[in-house]
Amino acid sequence: MNKKERNLTESQLLRIKAEEKLKQKRKKIPSEIQEADAKKLLHELQVHQIELEMQNEELRQANAIAEEALRRYTMLYDFAPMGYFILESDGSIADLNFTGAEILGDKRFSLLNSNFKLFIAESSKPVFNKFLRKVYTSTAKESCELVLGYNGRTPCHVYVEGVVTGDDRQCLLSVVDISGFKK
Repeated sequence: MNKKERNLTESQLLRIKAEEKLKQKRKKIPSEIQEADAKKLLHELQVHQIELEMQNEELRQANAIAEEALRRYTMLYDFAPMGYFILESDGSIADLNFTGAEILGDKRFSLLNSNFKLFIAESSKPVFNKFLRKVYTSTAKESCELVLGYNGRTPCHVYVEGVVTGDDRQCLLSVVDISGFKK
C-alpha cells in the first residue's frame, strides 16, 4: 500500500478499485457498443426524468387538494356552532373545538387532558356517568341532556350526543347549548 492509499477511507479505496475494474471492462468492449449503450442509457434517464417530473406535478396537485380539504375541515370542526369533543373512556378531553371551549368557559388548550366530568353540575353527574357507560358498551349513538355548572358559574343546559369509534375507542361528543330553549 502506497502513502496516498493510506490516507484514503475505505469507501474512497473501494471507489478507486471499482473505477479501475470499469476501465478494464471497457477495454474488452468495442467502442461502438459502448456508444450505443450510452445512448440507450441516456434515453432511459431522460424518460425517467420526465416520469419523475410528471409524478412531482401530480404530488403537488394532490398536496394542494389535501391542504384545501384540511383548511375546510379545520374551519368546519373548529368554528362549528356546536361543541365537539373527543373523550377518553375515563372522560378526559383528548381534543375539542373552540365552541366546546367556549361552552366550558375556558381556553381550548388549557382544557386538554382535563376531565369533562369536572364541568358537569352535581345533579347531572349520574346522568353523564350512565351515558358514558352506555356509549362505551353500545355501538350506537347515545344522547342525554346535562347541566354544566361548576365553581358558581351560571348553569348551562346542554344536549349531548356521542359515539365511540375506531380501535382507539375514543368517544366523539357533540354538545349543543339548549339553555335558550329551557327558559
